[in-house]
Amino acid sequence: MNKKWVVLSTVAAVVVVFIAAGVIFKDGFRQDVTQALQTNSDALVRAHAPIFGNPAAKVTIVEFFDPSCETCRAFYPVVKGIVNASFGQVRLVVRYAPLHKGSDKAVKILEAARLQGKYWEALEKTMAFQPQWAGHDNPQPELIWKLIADIGLDVAKAKSDANSPAIDQLLRQDVADMGALKVDRTPGFFVNGTPLRDFGEAQLKALVDQEIKKLKAP
Repeated sequence: MNKKWVVLSTVAAVVVVFIAAGVIFKDGFRQDVTQALQTNSDALVRAHAPIFGNPAAKVTIVEFFDPSCETCRAFYPVVKGIVNASFGQVRLVVRYAPLHKGSDKAVKILEAARLQGKYWEALEKTMAFQPQWAGHDNPQPELIWKLIADIGLDVAKAKSDANSPAIDQLLRQDVADMGALKVDRTPGFFVNGTPLRDFGEAQLKALVDQEIKKLKAP
């Protein structure tokens, strides 16, 4: 196949993902989440959650994230770009929402890598090769072990750690918080506790910018 058409097809597929996500997320999701936040605000950020960026940043993006979610994959570089361009003003807090079959196993692999200080390296590989392991009709999260074998991980130890009670409890807590906050789809974004009302890259950036401007207000 002509390389030009491959590129165009890939771009078109990503555009479809963003458009579809915008349709899915608009309206209904937000009202339930807003109400749930009023009584479950402590469920938004937990001490165990992975943080990307300046841990002391004043603007916090919380993302309820599913490793198998195509839209999460599409937004991964977007969110990283927002954090990296913020000069330390914005951080990302990752919460898990394993809604797809096999996603719970993928989360446990990522958390096992985190115990060895290799979380973000493992996540990069997991997202980059998501189509290889996360087919919704036949997910194969075990393939992630091969995909991350070259990041300097002690794979044997990580496989043991992935089945530890501590990681299982961490995942259970995130699933419980997801339920308490009425998050039923991914990615689910909150910025300083405000849910993203209309889903999209521009809307997320606008909400972050709004919070940054508040920091500069007299």
